[in-house]
Amino acid sequence: MFEIQPMDAATFRQQTRRSTVIIAVLFLVLAMLFSSAAVALFGEPGSDNLRFNVGGVFLAFLLTAALLRGRFWNQSWMAPAVYSWRLKRNLMSITNVMHQVTAAVEKNDSTAMKVLRFYHLGLTQMHELDGNSSDHGQLWREVAAHKVRMQALDLDTEQTRFDPAWLDTLKQAPR
Repeated sequence: MFEIQPMDAATFRQQTRRSTVIIAVLFLVLAMLFSSAAVALFGEPGSDNLRFNVGGVFLAFLLTAALLRGRFWNQSWMAPAVYSWRLKRNLMSITNVMHQVTAAVEKNDSTAMKVLRFYHLGLTQMHELDGNSSDHGQLWREVAAHKVRMQALDLDTEQTRFDPAWLDTLKQAPR
């Protein structure tokens, strides 16, 4: 279950920039350290040591990725970036079956109506957090029309929770 959390966009961008810089600096330090160590241990003076440099960078990448997922993922300084990643993953899972969602919405399926409303709210928040200020006229019309439709069916429009099992239900529904 995923839930949309209220966030200040400016604070979010500041915190995600900070966590990105921390991870980038860690990667650079590890890449330089491992490349230098590989060349010192296995390289030959005056020869092409590119493979050892590349190997050190690759090893640094693997270690950075392991630290990111293993150690840093649950740290408070990573929370905004992790939230953004989870939000985008959930929105993408809906996008991948949007044709089934919209077909079920046309049949007034309550699960599909909730999924589409969550999608609209999540997409709106993602654009706000990312500072995407391009014209969303088409999106806003679609969001407003769907909200009115949900209200007419007496469905809760504050659909800030999303259960991935809802998509399984929609995938299994007869077409």
